[in-house]
Amino acid sequence: MTFYPTDRLALFIDGSNLYSAAKGLGFDIDYRKLLEEFRKRGVLIRAYYYTALVEDEEYSPIRPLVDWLDYNGYSLVTKTARQYTDSQGRKRWRGDMDVEIAVDMMEMAQANTDHLVLFSGDGDFRALVEAVQRRGARVTVVSTVKSQPPMASDDLRRQADNFVDLADLADIIGRPSRLPRFIQESRSERHHDDELEADAEI
Repeated sequence: MTFYPTDRLALFIDGSNLYSAAKGLGFDIDYRKLLEEFRKRGVLIRAYYYTALVEDEEYSPIRPLVDWLDYNGYSLVTKTARQYTDSQGRKRWRGDMDVEIAVDMMEMAQANTDHLVLFSGDGDFRALVEAVQRRGARVTVVSTVKSQPPMASDDLRRQADNFVDLADLADIIGRPSRLPRFIQESRSERHHDDELEADAEI
């Protein structure tokens, strides 16, 4: 990664996308280490974490993580997940945070932030990255092409100033998954969203 000590940095973490990428690589994100790592790489102005939450649920597995992040240096951006029924008749939850991420990235680019780091491989963000670059900011995308299937869009990778494969950060910001893969997969079937199934990974 190309960072400079005087860079004014902002992080934009698409929670469900990052969770899915890390899961595909077989490790959990240590959010304390993640914040510490990027504080070493420049002047960290803001670290946004985006996720949808299910209201009126007795226990949301993501809630302990969200609460911890909120008190430990992250700016939480949340909204209510919407329920829908998939093609197999199963109830699922959807909580797209693309608009919120786009608004915040544009605002931070206009606030003289030098370097924006987007933790998502979603190709829909290509035009956003291009718009941010036109305002003079550099953009690093963190995702992975080493999972099956790859999580990072080719268009997004080409547009970014830097692409960092999450697999290359595993030893720095990760820790081994606490659950065997077969248990993770069964949990994935039971829960409404890949990210919302997560235990608090603090």
